[in-house]
Amino acid sequence: MLPTYNEAENIVDVLGRVRAAAPEAEVLVVDDGSPDGTADLAEAWGVEHGGVSVLRRAAKSGLGSAYRAGFAVGLDHGFDVLIEMDSDLSHDPAALPALIHEVGDGAALCIGSRYVPGGSIPDWSWHRKMLSRWGNRYAGWVLGLDVHDATAGYRAYSADVLAKIDLAEVKADGYGFQIEMAYEVKSLGGRIVEVPIAFTDRIRGKSKMSGRIVVEALLLVTWWGLRDRVLRRTRT
Repeated sequence: MLPTYNEAENIVDVLGRVRAAAPEAEVLVVDDGSPDGTADLAEAWGVEHGGVSVLRRAAKSGLGSAYRAGFAVGLDHGFDVLIEMDSDLSHDPAALPALIHEVGDGAALCIGSRYVPGGSIPDWSWHRKMLSRWGNRYAGWVLGLDVHDATAGYRAYSADVLAKIDLAEVKADGYGFQIEMAYEVKSLGGRIVEVPIAFTDRIRGKSKMSGRIVVEALLLVTWWGLRDRVLRRTRT
């Protein structure tokens, strides 16, 4: 699943690399009304090469909403593994076989991680790395998540586990969505594994993430921790 908004500069390159790395994979582009023609380019590529569908949405509705819509389509069509990744080339499609292999080997969720041995973020400043690392450590501590990179957006899910999650109740967006989904998998007893990736900043186009999304994620983590580890314990 590739969520897109104004990715005309990248989408054809991404689709070509995905096909090269995982020839049997089907691709769903979830486009939020991109005015730059991203959806048209994706559809044209699919007509020529096959294996690509485009879900057109009327307006920009957020990353979490795009993935929830994509999960619903994937589950309805009976796929065994559902993969999410960015469409701006920050996630290298060459890592797809490793993610797919881990889910095929029994993992409920495989995360392409920047913070396990072999993972890296070559283009980030030290303070940006520290904010991300400590944000992930905070989420792990508050939620009891044994995951190094809970905010990572390059991941593969077992369809069996996704089908047990009430996606309509997963309300967060951006980084918060990724943390919430990992927390849901953990709550179901699913095994989460991480494989190393090199995360590179986009070369073409503009980032869609904002400081508001980071703050939202940290506030949500704090609330989930209070709700599940303090309030519920107090009531019992």
